Amino acid sequence: MADVLTGGPASASHALSLVPTADAKQTAKDFKSDQEVRWCPGCGDYAVLAAVQGFLPQLGLAKENIVFISGIGCSSRFPYYMNTYGMHSIHGRAPSIATGLATSRRDLSVWVVTGDGDALSIGGNHLIHALRRNVNLKILLFNNRIYGLTKGQYSPTSEAGKITKSTPMGSLDAPFNPVSLAIGAEASFVARTVDSDRQHLTEVLRQAAEHPGTALVEIYQNCNIFNDGAFEVLKDKQQAVEAVIRLEHGQPIRFGTPAEDGLGSRGVVRDAATGELRIVDVATHGTDGVLVHDAHDASPATAFALSRLADPDTLHHTPIGVLRSVRRPVYDTLMADQLEQAVEQNGKGDLSSLLHGKDTWTVVG
Repeated sequence: MADVLTGGPASASHALSLVPTADAKQTAKDFKSDQEVRWCPGCGDYAVLAAVQGFLPQLGLAKENIVFISGIGCSSRFPYYMNTYGMHSIHGRAPSIATGLATSRRDLSVWVVTGDGDALSIGGNHLIHALRRNVNLKILLFNNRIYGLTKGQYSPTSEAGKITKSTPMGSLDAPFNPVSLAIGAEASFVARTVDSDRQHLTEVLRQAAEHPGTALVEIYQNCNIFNDGAFEVLKDKQQAVEAVIRLEHGQPIRFGTPAEDGLGSRGVVRDAATGELRIVDVATHGTDGVLVHDAHDASPATAFALSRLADPDTLHHTPIGVLRSVRRPVYDTLMADQLEQAVEQNGKGDLSSLLHGKDTWTVVG
């Protein structure tokens, strides 16, 4: 059996045990590069960068075995600022490049940093196929609902009617809900968090890092130049109490001003007639029927329904946290097992025989 450190095939039982760990305790400073951080002052990307740099030491991995791959956009400058290996790749193709790396070098922790334009416009197909394959990637999707790098055009997540430089009369497009899209693509781990909530962001990152397979984390991120205040309702303390639904596995889905039992005064229930989810006042409705969040439910139905609660215009009511986390076969392991099986059955592969097999033709001019 080939050593996983050489990039050769290895079984799932060996993959994790051979990942190098850091020789000494690391801090956030160890993951900061010597490059000047060049984002607009006040950009939400700073908060995400600080959270990631502060979180990575918890993994206990050697920084030489962590890779950040990005596409094109403001968020895609991320690899420059990480003292790890990285690649600033091409528009929308970061998931494809990361797939090749993750499947050939299973000793690496591979992270993709992308934006709503990069991932959901030109990169849409690359994203959904990485999700359905369940490649061992961690995808951080920065969503500011605008094209920031190219100076303020509407993006695939901009709300309908959005007036921008490219839509002076208002956008006619219905926006993507990235979390709904990921769940529909059979992603095994889907979460949403907010750039300014450091504690919540860090916890979601931790769970994503522990997940075997593709983990997609949508991060609501403020662009204070071209779309300032897009998520203000979720960040303002008073408004957030009634707007943010914090999901915790095994806990009732309650939010709003605390009721007498200490939990939120509002709850999420399933309508008996339509099967859809709706918001109720617990004082009037009671606690019977209030859903208990099950992130590990094999069916994606409830997770998808939760993702649809967020209205694209008002953001009431917006679930954050891990919507879905289920186990299913990891593409990297399946591929490695196939390669190992092929070697055991056929010995050394013969590329020439494959290319010149029976199903070939010679075209004579």
